[in-house]
Amino acid sequence: MLLAVDVGNTQTHFGTFCEGELREHWRFATVRQSTSDQLGAALRNLLELRHVSMGDIDASIVSSTVPVLGPEWCEMAKRYLGHEMLVVGPGVKTGMPIRYDNPREIGPDRLVNAVAAHARLGGPCIVVDFGTAITYDPVSADGEYLGGIISPGVEISLEALTERAAALPRVDVTAPRALIGKTTIDAIRSGIVYGTAGQVDAIVHRLRAELGPEAKTIATGGLASAIVPFTTTIEAVDDLLTLTGLRLIYERNR
Repeated sequence: MLLAVDVGNTQTHFGTFCEGELREHWRFATVRQSTSDQLGAALRNLLELRHVSMGDIDASIVSSTVPVLGPEWCEMAKRYLGHEMLVVGPGVKTGMPIRYDNPREIGPDRLVNAVAAHARLGGPCIVVDFGTAITYDPVSADGEYLGGIISPGVEISLEALTERAAALPRVDVTAPRALIGKTTIDAIRSGIVYGTAGQVDAIVHRLRAELGPEAKTIATGGLASAIVPFTTTIEAVDDLLTLTGLRLIYERNR
């Protein structure tokens, strides 16, 4: 059984694969101070909820956007799973040429998403990830990772708005009741949802102008389901895209 771990700035998402199929997956808040022992305890507790033991896992891979947690996950695998965990980073085979000035700067989750999207859609394609930041990662017709675009995420934008404007309340990111808000909360919600959707469509249109109009788009990330219904350019949503990419990269390094 393969354990695939995606450590994000806000959430950690991990799942187990058996013979290439995802069996279970879980999310929990990313805590930068977590130790390998704490990660091992959390993993054991969640696995036991599905009657899976640590001994069932014979391989693992991690992608971490939080530098201090990558080594902790590797130490956890060594101590509790009895093997070396594969880390997505320099030297790992992805099967995808990288056209980036300094490949070490690429967030590993972005590269993992690109690998999964190209395997599913072919090229050219575009991944839009609604995480702590909103990232846009285009893959060429020849399957090359071309670079990307990064903008502030939805939650970051909301936090900045409420911190700088004391009279404005914090709102949940849900579907607006109407374009024109009749309350302050409705007005903020409309601005965030339609504003983000408009940004996504504008950037995807510009990317298609470079890649070709046939470039397919796929979205992932925690807030994708809240924003994508209000876009016109996103063709699919896959909340499991990163885990799938981790499985593919593990298989390419066996």
